[in-house]
Amino acid sequence: MNRVTKSILFGLMSSLVLVSCDDDDDDNDMTSSNQGNLTVNTVGLESLGDDYEYEGWLIVNGQPVSAGLFDIDANGNPTATSFTVSRSDLSNASAYVLTIEPSPDNDPAPSAVHILAGDFSSNTAPLTVNHSSAIGTDFTSATGKYILATPTDGGDMTDELSGVWWLDPMAGPGPGLDLPTLPDGWVYEGWAVIGGTPVSTGTFTAASGADNAAPYSGSVAGPPFPGEDFLMNAPSGVTFPTDLSGQTVVISVEPSPDNSAAPFLLKPLVGMVPSGASDRTPYDMNNNATATNPTGTVMR
Repeated sequence: MNRVTKSILFGLMSSLVLVSCDDDDDDNDMTSSNQGNLTVNTVGLESLGDDYEYEGWLIVNGQPVSAGLFDIDANGNPTATSFTVSRSDLSNASAYVLTIEPSPDNDPAPSAVHILAGDFSSNTAPLTVNHSSAIGTDFTSATGKYILATPTDGGDMTDELSGVWWLDPMAGPGPGLDLPTLPDGWVYEGWAVIGGTPVSTGTFTAASGADNAAPYSGSVAGPPFPGEDFLMNAPSGVTFPTDLSGQTVVISVEPSPDNSAAPFLLKPLVGMVPSGASDRTPYDMNNNATATNPTGTVMR
């Protein structure tokens, strides 16, 4: 092969390489131009552990489009705040919804556990729990009262300060709680924090009627209201019967299915039991919703 032929071949090969590189650059530019950035800032969320994650969803033409997964790290910071999303979905989204999803998750659709949501106004959506696509209430209207008593112990009057019941003895008795109705994916749960250890009294969805469990109560049926006697089967680090004087009782809002055996971050009602508490005396709870409701902002 002479030098002229080699020169021609070399020129042709160089041209092919340049064309190929230009084509790749065009493809990358087109891909980049079709993607946009979604920034999610939240306050008040907590880690969901190894088995659950938060997932964001853009509502586009009435349909949910996944907009990324994240959790909260040990320092209370989100593991991600910036997410790459289709520009078309970003511009056409009317709202953003944050859900709690199992991890791993085999269902491409959102779960029923919606914790925050907000509508876009221009390029920003403020996130709240009381949005209709989240929980639908901020719990600031919730009220509660409780008594200390052990009605399941068969009449033993020596341990009356070892049980808590959310009822009002002056109303018949009647319910001691006034709570908003929860959507699917959420339940209420009662707690007594005994020596720093939260002990569940069971989950429920209505202020009247027994809750779903009585693992610590005695053999006699309790009243038809949420509550628990702490008489047997004490968890590790706790002794039953106990004295709830000076302890704390809590009503939390829990995801269902639940991500943890501990109380969830939403704790709308908290009661500090008086140090000199009397049995069968109604005590009011404090509304704590504003302090525990998470919030956020989404920017596109």
